[in-house]
Amino acid sequence: MGAAALGEVFLGDRLLPFLLLALGGAMVVGNGAALFRPPPRAKAGELTRAPTARTLTMIGIGLVAAVWALASLISR
Repeated sequence: MGAAALGEVFLGDRLLPFLLLALGGAMVVGNGAALFRPPPRAKAGELTRAPTARTLTMIGIGLVAAVWALASLISR
């Protein structure tokens, strides 16, 4: 391997937008699943549903991050 091959980063300068897209998408899907499909039975001391305001806030943050990452990837 040459020195040039060792200096290259996987996905180059698009690595951070892809990571942000993955994180934002995971926040939207995970919190959406917790909100719309709660677990069938809650154990003692666990919540029966996800807190609505916090879950919607996290979905919003994840959506903003995913849209921002998509815009960054498309604009190049």
